Amino acid sequence: MSEQVLDISLELQDGYRFDVDFGQPGVPALRVDEPEPLGAGEGPNAARLLAAAIGNCLASSALFCMRKARVPVRGMRVEVRTTLGRNEAGRLRVHDIEVTLHPAVPDEEQARIVRCLDLFEDFCLVTESVRKGIEVGVDVQVETPTTEEVTG
Repeated sequence: MSEQVLDISLELQDGYRFDVDFGQPGVPALRVDEPEPLGAGEGPNAARLLAAAIGNCLASSALFCMRKARVPVRGMRVEVRTTLGRNEAGRLRVHDIEVTLHPAVPDEEQARIVRCLDLFEDFCLVTESVRKGIEVGVDVQVETPTTEEVTG
């Protein structure tokens, strides 16, 4: 199986605000930030990005299947509820994520989406990866700031 690598970079702006460069030409950076009191809440934080990624992936997988089955989807609304709580060590963690898809499909076509509803979750790479657990390697490489960065 061949692997595909996605390189994304984040650059600290100030406080806890980072700009995320997705490494895609024409795609603007996304501002992320921690909510108050830690940050200023000027963008989504990591938990919200995870919830959005899962919701988007599931919706896209369902939409792909329905379109492949030639079901006319007139729209799709997705609701994602993420519950945060403390673990045994008192650290805040994502406890669970509940996703509700609301595809707009004409009444006469709804019977045709049954097979898609049985299949689509398995094709969502983000949801299935999170469910199985993702190995995350961490490396810290300390850098010395330039004179300009220290005085600026």
